[in-house]
Amino acid sequence: MPNRRRAVAALTALAAAPLLTSTAEARSREPGPSKARPAEALAGRRTPARARLIAADRVSERVLDLTIDSPALGREGHARVLLPTGYDRRPHHRWPVLYLLHGCCDPGPGWEAWTLNTDVEAITAGTPALIVSPEGGPVGFYSDWWNGGHYGAPAWETFHLAELRPLLERALRANGRRTIAGLSMGGFGALSYAARHPRLFRAAASFSGVVHTTLDPAGIQGILTGQGADPTALWGDPAAQSALWGAHNPYALIPRLPRGYPLYVACGNGTPGPLDPPDRPEDTLERGLGEMAQRYVRRARTHGLAVTAHLYGPGTHTWPYWERELTRALPLLTAPLL
Repeated sequence: MPNRRRAVAALTALAAAPLLTSTAEARSREPGPSKARPAEALAGRRTPARARLIAADRVSERVLDLTIDSPALGREGHARVLLPTGYDRRPHHRWPVLYLLHGCCDPGPGWEAWTLNTDVEAITAGTPALIVSPEGGPVGFYSDWWNGGHYGAPAWETFHLAELRPLLERALRANGRRTIAGLSMGGFGALSYAARHPRLFRAAASFSGVVHTTLDPAGIQGILTGQGADPTALWGDPAAQSALWGAHNPYALIPRLPRGYPLYVACGNGTPGPLDPPDRPEDTLERGLGEMAQRYVRRARTHGLAVTAHLYGPGTHTWPYWERELTRALPLLTAPLL
């Protein structure tokens, strides 16, 4: 299939997608119908954050890749969307959204990771929602970077929640119901976003997530250094900027979530498990994340959150486990959307 990513004409691959008539409608929890307009009209539309949809490449019946001119990133940003089955046949219907976040350090584009490494298309075939996997950078940690106190690009949290979110509402008929899940760094992102913005997401799930950042700040800084980034550019120095680190620590943010909030937390203990090859060595990364998960679950339950925990013991930091956990978490993530 030819690469139409940057061509405005690629927007014709969409069904006639109605634009919302007002920002108030876009943010309504129970939106009404809106007037349909041709898909080409989406080109050049801007959100209040001034992000601009450059192109939408219809890769297959359900897979749609978005390219966004992002002031928050200072460059183009991307997102892969799995359209719900029957999307084209319902041009006036508006859909809830499940955000599905990727982990760090993948050699390929992060927004493609779930579709390349799992059978997420089949897993979500019956889910009546937009499944959105946004770009999060190799080590973006779903945050607006501190950059020595100057902030500026990359501002991943702004890209995802102030630029991409309104674009989905305007261009793809997303409604006001959202849940969020992610693996590893994306598990951090899911629980961080849920607690930092408790009115935006109705449920959250973490698979092998970095859910207690101040338990091992050196480990996080080591990941940044390994990817060629300044280890203090993200949230500053763990001691000097301890408040900023705490403001991005899912464990510390647990009290911001309302009582009864639905959470799914899964992790292994690093010992090779049933989905690993026979010669797999012990995984020290998963072992450390498993300790974080145990602490997170205990505190979350103390605060009255509705935690479904699957701390499954043997299992490593690998895709087969995350695919399995997505399948198990999907009922919890979709129930608040319907």
